[in-house]
Amino acid sequence: MAQTAVSADRHKLSVYKVEAASELQHILAFWELHSLDEQQGGFIGEMDNAGQVQLNAPKGAVLNARILWTFAAAYRHTKKEKHLLLARRAYNYLVAHFLDTQYGGVYWAISAAGEPLDTRKQIYALAFAIYGLSEYYQATKSQEVLEYSRQLYGWIEQYSYDQEFGGYFEAFSREGVLLEDLRLSPKDRNDPKTMNTHLHILEAYANLYRNWPDVQLAQQLESLIRLFLEKIVDAKTGHMQLFFDRKWNATADLVSYGHDIEASWLLLEAAEVLGKEELVQEVKALSIKMARATAEGLQPDGSLYHELDRSQQHYDTHREWWVSAEAMVGFLNAYQLTSDPAFLEQSLHSWTFAQMHLLDKAKGEWFWGVYDDYSRMDEVKIGFWKCPYHNSRACLEVLNRCQRLLEL
Repeated sequence: MAQTAVSADRHKLSVYKVEAASELQHILAFWELHSLDEQQGGFIGEMDNAGQVQLNAPKGAVLNARILWTFAAAYRHTKKEKHLLLARRAYNYLVAHFLDTQYGGVYWAISAAGEPLDTRKQIYALAFAIYGLSEYYQATKSQEVLEYSRQLYGWIEQYSYDQEFGGYFEAFSREGVLLEDLRLSPKDRNDPKTMNTHLHILEAYANLYRNWPDVQLAQQLESLIRLFLEKIVDAKTGHMQLFFDRKWNATADLVSYGHDIEASWLLLEAAEVLGKEELVQEVKALSIKMARATAEGLQPDGSLYHELDRSQQHYDTHREWWVSAEAMVGFLNAYQLTSDPAFLEQSLHSWTFAQMHLLDKAKGEWFWGVYDDYSRMDEVKIGFWKCPYHNSRACLEVLNRCQRLLEL
């Protein structure tokens, strides 16, 4: 990444790097100690904030794939054998229990004992499986791992890609039939295309392209970037639209601040992986615009509101762990692109908020989130959606980006 920050506050960056490296180790240690299912294999499906494990909780493909990504990425950074062993555990469990050997793809959920429970093929889950597998390939260079990644890519392209209007449909039956209920979760709209799924296909395809520079994959990755440039990001506001009909008409007027700042750096990463300089420059400009738009949701304490319903001018004011993690990276990325010290302060302030209100300094990991009065949300510490991927990735990105800035 071209760096333009020439007047960095070196002391702040040095401290930020050290703190991110330390927090990464804390996150990894928590999952090493508490997430393994020693009775039934793989990783537990659920643990609450008090440390109580729900032994019969279903196990989700997204959680398993994110654990795989986390420990593969950790091993590439630390070179510690224990991190590789945990990545291997996640890989072996994914292959043995989540991969559908008959119809392809991955199951959405399995039982605590590892039997198929929800066999729907949610493209979001397939994308995360590719993301995790691609990171594990970079750690191992195993051709078997690469082949599984390519098979999942082929499933998405065969069943999900919309040949007429572009983009990808959301969910299918085990056999590959488009479902009527396409929702990722009960809180989502039942629309055929969403920003969220496309964002994670984007990051998955970019990670796969690092390992497998296939011509068709390059075309699909570029088309995804173009979808964000032309359809998903509102050119006037710099915010993304979240839900769409098949023809890419927005079906709601919502802002997700966490996704905006996450996409601001993932889009640039994807463009840089693809390596087309004109596209990279176009995405850089958009990335800065999206970071500035996200800053509209920043609060004096350094947090971001969760969402804005623009049709009602109503804010969802609770703060979730992953939003602060992505803000750390996205605002630091904007600082790298602009040398604007305001972006560095926004990244640092996001980290300060996480330190004060999200980190569980007694039991480890990050809490799900807090409400506007800082009372804690009663959510799980480990669960279907609560994973080590956002915050461990934030720590890795921050320490690496700080190092690059310090080397200027």
